Amino acid sequence: MTTNDDYRDGGCRCGAVRFRVKGRPMITMACHCTGCQKMTASAFSLSSFYALENFELVQGETVLGGLQQALNHHFCPDCKSWMFTRADMMGPHVNVRSTLIDDSRGYKPFIETYTSEMLPWAKTAAEHSFETFAPMERFPELLAAYAASDF
Repeated sequence: MTTNDDYRDGGCRCGAVRFRVKGRPMITMACHCTGCQKMTASAFSLSSFYALENFELVQGETVLGGLQQALNHHFCPDCKSWMFTRADMMGPHVNVRSTLIDDSRGYKPFIETYTSEMLPWAKTAAEHSFETFAPMERFPELLAAYAASDF
């Protein structure tokens, strides 16, 4: 991932919904929880956390999916790609599905969560692992460590 203020574009599988992010994410993550496994039909979900001011939809609209309770999971209405998550508890931030960024080859998760539910063969290169969500009091330290890293 680059560290400058470049913009990166991304979108759903069918191209109906497109978004743009600015700069480097605040942190990158892999989540091994069974909810993410089911929503991605994979071993884990990958995400990049951005300030809401550094994210914009540039084409199309999303629909809500998932459980639609505490988390607002946004999906393409056409191909049903899970695109990003917004939640009140996250404040003015958005959690973008990292592999939807057009060039996600440089992506690597810095933290991984819910390792208590991970599939035994699903390994990542994350530097920090948590059995559930990372404790909120650890986030300032983790964000600072990611900002100082070349991850």
